[in-house]
Amino acid sequence: MQLYPAIDLRGGRCVRLYQGSYDDETIFNDDPVAQARQFADGGASWLHVVDLDAARTGEPVNLPVIAAVAAAVDVPVQAGGGVRSLDAAAALAEAGVARVVIGTAAVENPGLVEKVAARQPVAVGLDSRGREVATHGWERAGGKDLLELAARFESSGAEAAVVTEISRDGTMSGPDTDGLAAVLAATGLAVIASGGVAELGDLTALAAVRGGNRRLAGVIVGRALYEGRFTVEQALETLAL
Repeated sequence: MQLYPAIDLRGGRCVRLYQGSYDDETIFNDDPVAQARQFADGGASWLHVVDLDAARTGEPVNLPVIAAVAAAVDVPVQAGGGVRSLDAAAALAEAGVARVVIGTAAVENPGLVEKVAARQPVAVGLDSRGREVATHGWERAGGKDLLELAARFESSGAEAAVVTEISRDGTMSGPDTDGLAAVLAATGLAVIASGGVAELGDLTALAAVRGGNRRLAGVIVGRALYEGRFTVEQALETLAL
């Protein structure tokens, strides 16, 4: 299972939101490039970057920062936030992003995923409260079912589904292992888990999740790393057990 340290960008800085609320933000680093280098130097083989401003508005205001991050590290960068067109996806690829994550647009226009997948690596971002998927920076209820969407995108050409339980994101209350097992059982896509990781035991629990005889492909970790609950090195050691 791959570790994806998270770099969430707002106003050019590394932040974390609590349960996706833009009114409950913690700034962790004013230098995203230095943060990316720190994660990569710790042994991370991927980085997960989100443009929170773009997720809310659709405007890629942090694109230059994402390009600087991708140029600064020797590991692939997965990035999303506000990717709602072929041009937006292409701009991220041109910025050095190895895999683009499409969230809102995937829910509202599933055909876009197939079009992007024909041109570059793509993952679908499925962010939900329970089984109801949310869109537009988690500020709107999408009215779509998580498991139905996960199954639908299996044949879209996407490489993976990034699944976030919003109620746990940034809370360090533990991951939703039951919900993730249900997603694994519903789709053949590689599933990357996000939300709730607080301690190394949570990584062990995620590594043990099974659904349809499948296991998770990766886990995104943010606040726990920023607050020093554990290091990238310790996380990788745990996931290797």
